Amino acid sequence: MNKGRGFRVYAFVYLAFLYAPIVLLPIFAFNDATIVSFPLTGFTTKWFVQMWNNAALGDAVRNSLIVAVSVSILATTLGVFAARATTRYRFPGQAGLLGMIMLPLVLPDIIIAVSLLVTILQLGISLTLKTIILGHTLIATPFTIAILNSAFQSLDRSLEEAAYDLGETKASTFRLIIMPLVMPGIISSLLIAFSISLDEYIIASFLGGTDNTLPLYIFSLFRFANQVPTVMALGTILAVLSVVLLTIAEYFRRRGIARAGGKDTGGFL
Repeated sequence: MNKGRGFRVYAFVYLAFLYAPIVLLPIFAFNDATIVSFPLTGFTTKWFVQMWNNAALGDAVRNSLIVAVSVSILATTLGVFAARATTRYRFPGQAGLLGMIMLPLVLPDIIIAVSLLVTILQLGISLTLKTIILGHTLIATPFTIAILNSAFQSLDRSLEEAAYDLGETKASTFRLIIMPLVMPGIISSLLIAFSISLDEYIIASFLGGTDNTLPLYIFSLFRFANQVPTVMALGTILAVLSVVLLTIAEYFRRRGIARAGGKDTGGFL
């Protein structure tokens, strides 16, 4: 009994430490003071208005959206190919190959960023949004594979075989039978990859060149004390957006497993 109580206390302290900074974001975002400290001086929405009228911030948001949408599409497409291949077929070196693909999950981002930077510069490629997309796709693809592997593994193989017996080709079976069944997993994968790319800083700072993304712009604002409340306002919006995206992704992940009649073994939320 005491052990159970101790674990609950530990869990509460851990979650409080983890989420307290996020809770403070909206508090200071609506505080009418340029200094982030207690006591609060009053309620205001001027920091959100200032954020909205910031042209440089608009450019950074646009760049981040271009990168995040591109990454979500590319990473999910690669994830579909990899998940389909590893769950449907068996071939020599499969485990080792999949392990190499999933390696960015355990490698520090700084190592990946430096390696990509050296390789890109040696190839004579200019650092632009395209190189950021390349780097973000590399680190987002393992997450999409993890999600889509679950979706493809829960498929009933008899449905695919029945389609072949009825005269469908492999391409039409994949398009008409398999894709609709794994679509919740694909949507979940798109949202997760989008969220990862939108929040990623290290890869973008190494591979972005002169192109600013949202995390880079947010970091640059901290050099100016009077811009910190604007960062708090922006952080509030990003925190809400991240929670919404993850919640939607988890909903579609669970829906896909239930639709295929599989057993849910845990997810993001």
